[in-house]
Amino acid sequence: MRRRWPLIALALVVFLAISAVLARWLSTEGVERDKVEMLLQAQARGDALSMLHQLHGCGDPACRAIVAHNARTLKRRGDVKIVSYESGTSYALGSSTGPTRVAWTSLQQGLVEVQCVTVRRSGSALAGRSVTLLRISAPIDRQGSC
Repeated sequence: MRRRWPLIALALVVFLAISAVLARWLSTEGVERDKVEMLLQAQARGDALSMLHQLHGCGDPACRAIVAHNARTLKRRGDVKIVSYESGTSYALGSSTGPTRVAWTSLQQGLVEVQCVTVRRSGSALAGRSVTLLRISAPIDRQGSC
């Protein structure tokens, strides 16, 4: 029995290490969704400056114009509710950049808008993951894809 304790302890340590890495990797989905939701909340408030702070690499005039236009035309009362969320980078093991299609509405106004957000995931489950929002599109067709 004494010989088994070191093996049991080693198995427990390996199990806990794998669990920690897996939890870190899976939590990236929630981080991405939270960041997209914060971006949409700023947009619904009509806060273009906050949107620009959340979008990295949106310094070119075309991107800034889309953000300003969205903040002006998509201003809504009430909290943002995400109706549909389709991430192009979901469960990526390594670095990945892709579109996320998000359908959202304002609880008080009820109009559904569909937009694409370009998302970059980088890092690894061991070293740490990061999620960066790059761009947001103007509204697309409700059945459209990114």
